[in-house]
Amino acid sequence: MSEESLPQDARAEYADALPEYAEKVLDVAELIPPGRVMTYGDVAEWLQEGGPRQVGRVMALYGGAVPWWRVTRADGVLLPGHELRALAHYRAEGTPLKEAGRSAEGHLPRLDMRRARWDGGGHAQGHT
Repeated sequence: MSEESLPQDARAEYADALPEYAEKVLDVAELIPPGRVMTYGDVAEWLQEGGPRQVGRVMALYGGAVPWWRVTRADGVLLPGHELRALAHYRAEGTPLKEAGRSAEGHLPRLDMRRARWDGGGHAQGHT
């Protein structure tokens, strides 16, 4: 079984198998409130370690055990290959979206990053 497919409650059992940086990234993903998002770069900046590509790699490999849809691209485009699953989560959580125009590919909305982006407020003391 891959770590990516582990249910959330099983993640703790395998925590020692995760690289330390991956554990930090996943911890930040779990802090993001429903209806809000952070970009890959925001997470790296929060951790003061790594960069957007490193955060993206962690989310691709291990993100299935956390609310992965809350860690996004900076342009608000939904995660390719997971658009419909992410969109269902965003709609259920009331995440601000920009509805797609008729010319948009697949007519999928984007995240309204101005309104949906979370700066970690209220958790600044836990900021490492």
